[in-house]
Parts: sequence; structure tokens; C-alpha cells
Amino acid sequence: MGIVAGLDSSPDFTRIVVCDTDTGAVLRQGYAPHPVDGDRPADVDPQAWLLSLGEAAGGGLLEGVQAIGVSAQQNAVIALDAQGNTVRPAMVGGDRRTQVAAADLIDALGGRESWAQAVGSVPQAAQPVTKLRWLAKNEPDAALRAAILMQAHDWLVWQLLGRPVRRTTDRGGASGTGYWSAATGSYRTDLVELALGHQVMLPEVIGPAEAAGTTPEGLLISAGTGETMAAAFGLGIGLGDAVVSLGASGSVMAVHPEALVDGTGMITALADATGMHLPVVTTLNAVRTLRGTAELLGLSDLESLSDLAMKSTPGSHGLVLLPYLEGERTPSLPHTAGTLAGLRRESMKPEHLARAAFEGMLCGLADALDVLRGRGVDVRRIFLLGAAAELPAVQAAAPALFGVQVVVPQPADYAAIGAARQAAWALGVSQGALDPRNPPAWQGAAAQVLEPGEELAVGQAVRQQYVSVREQTHPGAFRA
Repeated sequence: MGIVAGLDSSPDFTRIVVCDTDTGAVLRQGYAPHPVDGDRPADVDPQAWLLSLGEAAGGGLLEGVQAIGVSAQQNAVIALDAQGNTVRPAMVGGDRRTQVAAADLIDALGGRESWAQAVGSVPQAAQPVTKLRWLAKNEPDAALRAAILMQAHDWLVWQLLGRPVRRTTDRGGASGTGYWSAATGSYRTDLVELALGHQVMLPEVIGPAEAAGTTPEGLLISAGTGETMAAAFGLGIGLGDAVVSLGASGSVMAVHPEALVDGTGMITALADATGMHLPVVTTLNAVRTLRGTAELLGLSDLESLSDLAMKSTPGSHGLVLLPYLEGERTPSLPHTAGTLAGLRRESMKPEHLARAAFEGMLCGLADALDVLRGRGVDVRRIFLLGAAAELPAVQAAAPALFGVQVVVPQPADYAAIGAARQAAWALGVSQGALDPRNPPAWQGAAAQVLEPGEELAVGQAVRQQYVSVREQTHPGAFRA
């Protein structure tokens, strides 16, 4: 059919890939950092995103492109006045100043269960609904001038289309706002009013294969979506697949046919970029567990920690690390600390502590997986993402601890690729070449495939050792 582009505007940079519409092969790509001061500021003029977009697209990168899809950082909220001008810089990222606002909102609606029932998630500091509450309390003049709310990908799509009267978003992005329900497919405008103090205009939620519009030059712009949904779409995950992401904190998400309501707040019920659902469970301690252990052992990097851990054996000679170093969200133990159990003379060796750190991190993520499995989510294959996924100690332990096949994709710009795949879908539907219910079948990500194999029984024994220590230390943590 031709070529399409996927644009990913992350918190730090813009990445653009140009892909073949039939195969998804990346033909060319561009990159530019956002021109912002400091390290990830909490407030950003969204014009910075347009400037880096223009730079990334330089040198004729988009020549011959027929459609563009946009992926962007989630949780950013842009408040516009009635003329479409920003009333203040965009509020982005996980913002500590909004923690009190999150607690206020939870109480104002009657508790966590009420929020879970309403929109499938409990307000967190980063969510747009919480930022609106902060705005109303701390900058009431700006809050009063707010007439239109958009997220980062909505705003970029709107700018690419020349700021038309019609403003759109997609299910994936809307599901992260805290005022749209993935279960009902509708906005809860009463929650916007609860947070901001008055009603505003919200973007129209369009379908996954619909176009947001066409530029005056005839370039089709697809619906766009959040980075999480775009990355899942770029990876090509489907029913039976889960993604475990190893950042400083960790996340586990899986494709599911229906929205999950979870009053404990452990599951965030997001929608994906295909019309399905994407329940997510987050842990606060993933790679930060490894970094802390490396510092304790006087090691300069995670590769050295991995090499040391490989000198130990599964079970770390009885050492078990509960890696709740910053408190924990899954299970909900916000004020606890980490625990090192099983100390014996023979286990007090650096290599056993190194191995316990890897096993503790992965068992914590296995706990998060079990939250989803306990709600009927089918997990037969796990995609393991993040730089730490390449470490030999992670790859040696993960399949047996998770109990399923583990796929480690080669590093790539999966959010940008997902945005391009969405563009190809919308283009194909507009031309009558694709079904709006079935996205284009692009080639899968190049990846290592790891099987539990003969290590499965050993891995499950290690997991049980971890669960026993967790239950002794924090009895009933997952039943609270």
C-alpha cells in the first residue's frame, strides 16, 4: 500500500519511524530531544514537543508518507481556554506535589472501591484527574479559564491537523485519565467537575482504526494513543500474552477481553489500541532493587551484579529478599521496608545476595502476574522489556519463576512502531483494503525465546520459598 510514519513523543524526546505498510519493516527513522530546561520538569510548554517533532522530521524524513500515527507520554494534561490556547504549561509525569490531591479525590468519591467501580482505577499522583484537583486548589484562576482538556497525543494530533474544531482521542489514552471508564466506554464528566470544579469540553473518543482527520496536504492522521498502548501494539501482543517491563519500578500488563474492576487499586483497567483491554499491575521496586544491591556489594554496574549472581544457584542458598525498598504498591505496603531472610553462615556470601536480589525482583513481578491470573487473565507467554532483560541472571531465572515461555525482544522503538501500525490500519480502512476489526499483520519483533524447560520445578520451589517468607513477614498482604 505504501509507507506510513509513527511518531512517539516521550517525556524526553521525539522518535519517528517510517514503515512499510504491508510488512512493518522500518525504512528510516528520526530523533530529536525535547528542548526543555532541567531533568524532566513537572511543567512543560507543549510547543517544545512540536519543536522536537519538526527537528526529528527534518531532512525529508516524511517524504512519500501517506499516514501518521501519534504515540505520546501518558498522564500529561493540557488545559486550554475557549480559544484553544494553553492556560498554563502542561502538567506531565509522576508529580509528588499532587499526592495530597489524589488522597482528597479518593475521599471525595467515597473511597478506593468507588473509584474502581467508576473508572477502573484509583487516583494516583500522576493521573490527569488528580492534576486537575491540584490545579483547582493551587491555581484557581488557571482552573477557571480551563475550557478544554487534552492529553499529549490528543494535542499533537490536533496540531498536525491544523487545530480543527473537532478534537479526538482514543480509548487507550482516555482510559488513563481517571475520568473515562474502559468498562462502559464513556466519560464520567461528574468526576472532571469533582476535580476541577466545573465542566469542560473533552475530546471525542474514536475507534482504533478510525482516522482523526486529514491534513490540508492529504496526509491521514490516525487516532493516536498513549505510549503503553502503542508499545503493546508495536510488539504485537494478543490474548495469552503479558508484558513485564523492568524499569526502576516494574509493571505487568496483559491483553484481556474485558475491563477488570479492582477495589484494592492494584489493577489499573486500561484500554488497548485494538479494542481490547489492558489491565496493568505496577510494582515500585524492580531495577532499583538491583542497583541498591550492586551499591551494597561495591559493584559498579548491573552486569557485574549479574556475573556475580551466576556464581550462585537457584534459591540463593536459602537467602530470600523481599524487595520492598521504597515501600510497595503490589502488595499494598506503602510504609514497609525490604526484608532479607534465611541468613546462615553458608549463605552469607556476596554471590548469594546478588542472586537473591534477582530472584526477589522477579518474584515480586510474579506476584503482580498472579494478581492478573487471579482475575482470570490468561498468561501463556511473557514479553520481557527493559535494559535489565538482557542480563544473563534475569534470563536464567525468569522463565522458571514465571512458569511460562519468556520472549526478550531486541531493543527497538516499539511505541513509534505501534503508532505507525495504527496509521497503516487507519489508512487501509480508509482505502477499503483492511477490516476495521483486524489490524495489519506485521512481522513480529526479533527476539530471544526462553523456555522454563527442566528448570520449571526448581523455579517453582524458589517461588514458594519467596511466598512463604512474604506470608510470614506480611501475613495476608494480598488478601487486604
